[in-house]
Amino acid sequence: MKPEPRTSLAIAAIVTLLLLPAPALAAGGEMPSLVHDIGISLLTAGLLALIFNRFGIPSIAAFLVAGVLVGPEGLEQVTDAENIDTIAQLGFIFLLFLIGLEIDVKKIFGSGKAVTVSGFLQYPLTIAFGALAVKLMILLGIGGELLAGSPYAPLYLGVVVAGSSTLLVVKLFQEHFELDTEPGRLALGMLIFQDIWVIVVILVQPNLQNPELMPILMSFGGIVLLSVFSIMLAQMVFEVCFEWIAKTPELTLTAALAWCFTVVFFGQSIDVIFELTLDFNPHMNVGSGMAALIAGACIANLPSSTEVITKVSIVKDFFITLFFVALGISIPMPDGWDVIVLAVALALVAILARQFVFFPLFYFTGVDQRNAMVSSIRLAQISEFGLVIAFLGTHFGHISPELSSAVIFAFVITALATPFLYGRAYEIHGYVQPLMEKLGFRAPPELAHDQGKHFKLAMLGFHRHASSLLANLAEENEALLHETLVVDFNVAIHPKIAAMGATVKYGDLSNSETLHHIGLGHAEVIVCTIPDDLLRGIDNRGLVKMVREMNPNAVIIANGISFAEIESVYDAGADYVYMARLESARALGEAVHEALANRIEVYREQGIERDRLRQGRKEVLN
Repeated sequence: MKPEPRTSLAIAAIVTLLLLPAPALAAGGEMPSLVHDIGISLLTAGLLALIFNRFGIPSIAAFLVAGVLVGPEGLEQVTDAENIDTIAQLGFIFLLFLIGLEIDVKKIFGSGKAVTVSGFLQYPLTIAFGALAVKLMILLGIGGELLAGSPYAPLYLGVVVAGSSTLLVVKLFQEHFELDTEPGRLALGMLIFQDIWVIVVILVQPNLQNPELMPILMSFGGIVLLSVFSIMLAQMVFEVCFEWIAKTPELTLTAALAWCFTVVFFGQSIDVIFELTLDFNPHMNVGSGMAALIAGACIANLPSSTEVITKVSIVKDFFITLFFVALGISIPMPDGWDVIVLAVALALVAILARQFVFFPLFYFTGVDQRNAMVSSIRLAQISEFGLVIAFLGTHFGHISPELSSAVIFAFVITALATPFLYGRAYEIHGYVQPLMEKLGFRAPPELAHDQGKHFKLAMLGFHRHASSLLANLAEENEALLHETLVVDFNVAIHPKIAAMGATVKYGDLSNSETLHHIGLGHAEVIVCTIPDDLLRGIDNRGLVKMVREMNPNAVIIANGISFAEIESVYDAGADYVYMARLESARALGEAVHEALANRIEVYREQGIERDRLRQGRKEVLN
């Protein structure tokens, strides 16, 4: 996959400009050094991001490489230590503000048992696993003086491997339209809990060298005070101000950033306020990063949060780029192979931690074997917050810059491995499933086939389409509902399906023996409800062919996502192939037709009436 010749020439020209030590002039005089450094950082990051994206490499790796390229160890375009620190701090504040915007308290408390229990236990257990692994590495001589010379190395590296990358994981789930699947919901829930644990780590981190109880309690007190102040101010002031600017959305971003710095400035002024009013210094100041996180979390739980998040997301990439470029600039040139060897070892520890900590937690809290394994594999990377923790650790003098560099290299390794692990997660599960069975991690038992039981309707897979169809049957044809079989591997939703009156059984749709034993050969109508982009190990064509062989007399309805595949699915034995987007287009076309005939008001009222009648209905997947 090579760039076009013209593109290559343009890239070469830009690189040449970077190499030239020409004076940075602005209209009317010399460009300020900070503006020059930010500009050259963004230019290089943008150029490398284009190239990396072309070859399927995560953009964060491009930003880190850009930092190395323009920094003191590279082309020496950005060498001012104060400018580097300014860029890093600016990116750090806004990165945490943006993460805070994603912390929805309602979603956290509304999570199921698997997410809640695993979320509380996973982070400390993984820290312990990582710390023990580092102790073992020290005994084996891996990492040399980088580990042996830092008493905080096991703890810091344990924290580093405990988190997964929100940016990488959510991006991949969104690209594959799998956020609404069981692994997607489980992964997203875990990432939210990890963000909360990071708050605790950042809070305790400054007092790590002197872990006295009182300073830590006062720090917690500052957090609580700032949180209460921010919540009250957000509800009484920010929400009102947002109503004023709601009709001028271009001000939303400005208001959100102003709010961020309001909370940051207040957090850093708590001690001054106490001294001026009570002549007492409680040492309760809150760091800028923690304050920014609180600022974001307060907005995330307001009614206007969606609009704010949408507008702030516009500049999200800008600040993320600044932070990671600054991290790249601060990477020292490795002195020997210890940094690289340690980075590889750390990446392996992070991947293994997902199988030794994440997977058992998911499994024993009720997630079936396949979803537990797939979710664990897809979370197998080091978090960008691990870089933040290492970045702060060097500032506090807890770890060396070389050890921080090893963390960054380990992050890059796992980031590069993430797309592969994501795409092959189900395949990897297939390879290790026999071993998991031997170790006692068994798949949910398939229910014994009810001899003589005939089902009028069988649904293969259970997602949004099947959920709505089941709800329709509950309203319109309850007798058919009790003669319906649902086959799906997500055991977490089985009780809800059974409660509605259908028979539900665990089964892998790609396994013909499974489908045979659960009685599919006696069903009258069989519906394949899952599109190919969500099926694993088989597609609709293969599924229809397999089902047709075991049940020649059934009416088979299959799912299609493209016109090219419809004929092949029909050839495999389907009686009808439906495409969800065409069904939606028919409804949309009906609305357009009514609008052109000046009957949209009547059509809307009819739709509202239909929806009103269904307001009380319950679906398995709401």
